[in-house]
Amino acid sequence: MQLAGKYVLHAAPPKVWAALMNPDTLAHIVPGISRLEKTGDHTFNSILDIKLGPVSGSFTGNLQLDDLQEPNAFTLKAQQNSKIGNANAAVKINLSPIGDSDTEIAFDGDVKISGMLASLGQRVMGGVSNTLTKQFFSNLEKELAKTSAS
Repeated sequence: MQLAGKYVLHAAPPKVWAALMNPDTLAHIVPGISRLEKTGDHTFNSILDIKLGPVSGSFTGNLQLDDLQEPNAFTLKAQQNSKIGNANAAVKINLSPIGDSDTEIAFDGDVKISGMLASLGQRVMGGVSNTLTKQFFSNLEKELAKTSAS
């Protein structure tokens, strides 16, 4: 399943980069995350509790931030496993300045799913991924607003 899109945030790229590299911020903004434990410089063990249409599950696995090109780009790699199926993703993320105070985030990658998740079909999974993506950016926008206010 292809995962691609763009989103504009009202913060400069270095601020957005700092937020995305902060494990505490990631734990707040990734939808469904109940635990994020740092295991290395840019690697984490994670537990996500996500409801996917008629199916819900707890996913355990790891997240890795790779190919870091501060403050412009990185690749998010995730491997998550559950009783209802597995998901593996590699998503390239690019941050581009818009003027002095905004950032466009462009993301493009591939998610491979198996098990019961794959049986839900492309339409259901596409809808779920769109919802989770919107939640992620909404949460990120709120976190960035909090750090601006403080």
